Amino acid sequence: MSFGMQDASADSDGEVMNEINMTPLVDVMLVLLIIFIITVPVMKHAVNVELPTATSQPQQTKPETLQLSVDAQGTYFLNQASVSTDALPGVLQAEAAKDPQPELHIRGDKAVRYEFVAQAMAAAQQAGLRKIGFITEPQH
Repeated sequence: MSFGMQDASADSDGEVMNEINMTPLVDVMLVLLIIFIITVPVMKHAVNVELPTATSQPQQTKPETLQLSVDAQGTYFLNQASVSTDALPGVLQAEAAKDPQPELHIRGDKAVRYEFVAQAMAAAQQAGLRKIGFITEPQH
């Protein structure tokens, strides 16, 4: 089957065929039309069933978040309440014993010595807090 040329033996003029053979295209379109006619009713006429709802896991309450702030002088604030350096490990142990365990967000002043932030992290780790994060300001 040649496209665009007639059979040379049938006609020796060598004229170019000006139209496209549409029969294969029509055959493909009819097959697609039949497929759509068959599948559309199956997709539209589904049986409406009201399904029961159930949970597979117990609903978990979101744990609270502890805000531990360290100011420039090295003073600790747990949820905006001042906490002494000696009392910090005991308070963190009491918080770590809660179920679900709260997250600890540490906010350190940019002028504070790293030593104070490291002590807070060590106290949180020894208390058994597993989720510790740092709060920073976005750069402008």
